[in-house]
Amino acid sequence: MDRDTFLDFNPKDVVTPAFIVDQNLLKRNLEILKRVQDNAPVKILLALKGFAMFSTFPMLREYLQGVCASSPHEARLGREEFQKEVHSFAAGFSENDLKELLTLSNHIVFNSFNQWDRFQSIVAPYIASNKVEFGIRVNPEHSEGKVAMYDPCAKFSRLGIPLSEFEKYVGDNPAKNLKGISGLHFHSLCQQDSYALERTLASFEKRFSKYFPYLKWVNFGGGHHITRADYNVDHLISVLKKFHEKYKLAIYMEPGEAVALNTGILVASVLDVIKNDKNIVILDTSATAHMPDVIEMPYRPEILANHKHAGEENEYKYNYRLGGHSCLAGDVIGDYSFQDELKIGDKLVFLDMAHYSMVKTTTFNGLQHPSIMLKIGNELKLIRKFGYLDYKNRLS
Repeated sequence: MDRDTFLDFNPKDVVTPAFIVDQNLLKRNLEILKRVQDNAPVKILLALKGFAMFSTFPMLREYLQGVCASSPHEARLGREEFQKEVHSFAAGFSENDLKELLTLSNHIVFNSFNQWDRFQSIVAPYIASNKVEFGIRVNPEHSEGKVAMYDPCAKFSRLGIPLSEFEKYVGDNPAKNLKGISGLHFHSLCQQDSYALERTLASFEKRFSKYFPYLKWVNFGGGHHITRADYNVDHLISVLKKFHEKYKLAIYMEPGEAVALNTGILVASVLDVIKNDKNIVILDTSATAHMPDVIEMPYRPEILANHKHAGEENEYKYNYRLGGHSCLAGDVIGDYSFQDELKIGDKLVFLDMAHYSMVKTTTFNGLQHPSIMLKIGNELKLIRKFGYLDYKNRLS
């Protein structure tokens, strides 16, 4: 994506804080994902953990094959609003959650053989009737991630079964011991390209390909940055075709971030400018409440002010530390420089805020939750405005 995409956007009349998703940019991403599906034997699912703005689902379901969920609430949202396939996975299921998911899902993936065995009496009728297909998540034991917190293949990972444990369970009789299991799932990437997938697949095949004859499908999980400007889509297509031609298995992918990558912004207003050795700006948004990955990941969002990009500290004339308006001392977005002096009432535009930020927001401190808006052409449509009851009803 051209980082100048939102330079002509005028936030002047936006009541802040507000998330704004651009429908045309969303469609552009979907067209890229459609190209992959049109040219490779793969079904692409929306990962609801990354993007769950269900007012856009009527458009998304024209391009994507369904959703993947990690809880009954996500699965229900997918079933009710997306109305196509629902694939569910969790690191662990309670009995009640599993029973609900069985009524909502097309595929359910278990994270351990312990859970698979424990719930046999519950899943058996669904296996017999072919109402739900079941899979096992495996660990390909190949790390491409740069941040351990986001690397499912990091040492001591709780996600996916390593080969040694898989072999102990399956033994010398996979036909018997994998009965009822239709597929394998792995998820080991995070914001990465098709070459990282290719290397991961080599490790996955080396460890688990001997079990492929007993399966119907594989799920390559998420973390695929397919809609990023420098992503080699043609290479991805060739990787998918090569794998399918070799093993004849159906392939699923579930990139949540790629669906909404670079399609949305968070608009905030300057509430105050104070000084404590350096100039500090207080905004009507919060890192901890409204964009927690800034603190957790951590990462540094790009910002526009007065239709100009902010820079690194000391890159431009005016330096500021940007902070949220919560009472958390660490509610700090970062140190930036601006080409113009910031004043109370100025609007800042945080780029690439449609994925993850929207789904991970909280009502910490009872802060005003950002509104959700959809940009359709040059028009802004208010989708949802939040209020006191949204805060109150999460408590007791």
